[in-house]
Amino acid sequence: MEPKKYIVEKIEGEYAVLKNVDGEGEMFVAMALLPAETDIGTALVYEMFQYRIDD
Repeated sequence: MEPKKYIVEKIEGEYAVLKNVDGEGEMFVAMALLPAETDIGTALVYEMFQYRIDD
């Protein structure tokens, strides 16, 4: 499974809207699954069933 990159578009309560960097659409993810430092505009990488902030 290859890593996928996302940008946090907006935060709505306990959910974040992530936009795929490759342009494959948006998805809702519970904030509890994201790193604590996540905010609007944060670049994330999804790999091995975990999200991490992209360096």
